[in-house]
Amino acid sequence: MDISVFGLGYVGCVSAACLARLGHTVVGVDVAPDKVKLISSGKSTIVEDEIGDIVAAAVKQGALSATDMTEEAIRATEVSLICVGTPSNENGSLNLKYIEDCCADIGIALKKKSNYHVVVMRSTMLPRSIRTTVIPTLEEHSGKRAGQDFGLCINPEFLREGTSVYDFHHPPYTVIGAFDDRSAEKLEKIYSGIDSPVLKVPIEAAEMIKYASNSYHALKVCFANEIGRLCKEAGVNSHLLMDIFCQDDKLNTSAAYLKPGFAFGGSCLPKDVRALNYFARTVDQEVPVLSAVIPSNQSHLDFTLRLITRGGRRPVGVYGLAFKQGTDDLRESPIVSMVEQLIGRGFPVMIYDTNVQISRLFGANKAFIENEIPHIDKLMTDDLNDLVSFADVLVVGQSSAELLALDLSGKEIIELTKPKEEINSNQKQGVAW
Repeated sequence: MDISVFGLGYVGCVSAACLARLGHTVVGVDVAPDKVKLISSGKSTIVEDEIGDIVAAAVKQGALSATDMTEEAIRATEVSLICVGTPSNENGSLNLKYIEDCCADIGIALKKKSNYHVVVMRSTMLPRSIRTTVIPTLEEHSGKRAGQDFGLCINPEFLREGTSVYDFHHPPYTVIGAFDDRSAEKLEKIYSGIDSPVLKVPIEAAEMIKYASNSYHALKVCFANEIGRLCKEAGVNSHLLMDIFCQDDKLNTSAAYLKPGFAFGGSCLPKDVRALNYFARTVDQEVPVLSAVIPSNQSHLDFTLRLITRGGRRPVGVYGLAFKQGTDDLRESPIVSMVEQLIGRGFPVMIYDTNVQISRLFGANKAFIENEIPHIDKLMTDDLNDLVSFADVLVVGQSSAELLALDLSGKEIIELTKPKEEINSNQKQGVAW
């Protein structure tokens, strides 16, 4: 295919060179004459393993060229990848000036082109940037409509400096957020030479995935470093420890716990996080990530309470009380904390949980009930119909097929965990979806 790549910095240079290597004819576009001159002479604009040889070979074969003329590049190609920078402003917001300027230039060029052209955003931008900045700018300067007169996609990159060429040819997946199906199909063909799954998703999901990924990577670095410092103080080999940690691919390095839902609780996680933070204080180590875990969990609980209470003091039915599905363990259950706060604010509350039968509890669970929440049994019912009749707001803490068969019309439903089977209600929302 004939492809133009706007912005010949890190992402643009790698994308242009590797696309040419795949057999496409690529025109690199940049406002900086020095970058255009480098590519035109067969030299890379960045220092990166392999990239110099790839650029040189592509230019020699006539598969890669460069220009500073936008109209020329648009006229000669059918797909344009925008790879210009999105630097930070002083307040942390994104500076989209280069995006706007590039889109304005492309829009002017599209105005003079009759053929269908696909514009693809590779630059990293926050959700809604496509709809609030890219589309209006392109449409204003082209006089055309996105999805009708020209195609529009976002195609985030996952390139690591130092291994970018390898990463380009071996991505975990290829994400395409498309404004229209026609442009998605055209973009997908570009990557037909790469063996990776293609995920076609809504535009905002494609915008957000890069931020979720990079923030998680940053979190992992900080987590490993904080654990490393605590290991050092405890005389533990931190690299040995993390090698052991990473061998658990069922919980530690897996999709486990990475599903948006309610706050964590139970007899282990809160206790162990608190203990590790206490140990950090005893050895005079600051661990901001670890120390933020409990407050972050509390903020999620507070957010849920705001969802429940924002409609005023209405009867609240709670389906599921234990901290986890399939257990009767109430110790440090965030749902118990939620109920306690609702009661404290004067909300009528009724609870249903088939696993929690107060009369059958014993041991630590019984002691917890007697010492911490002795009044909870007065709020419980063993009749699900009574719970539904009582509640104006139904808080679903656990998934169950029981609710699917009931008439929930008129009930506001707040789901704490995303169920496998959707409850039929037009007044339903999840706490994190």
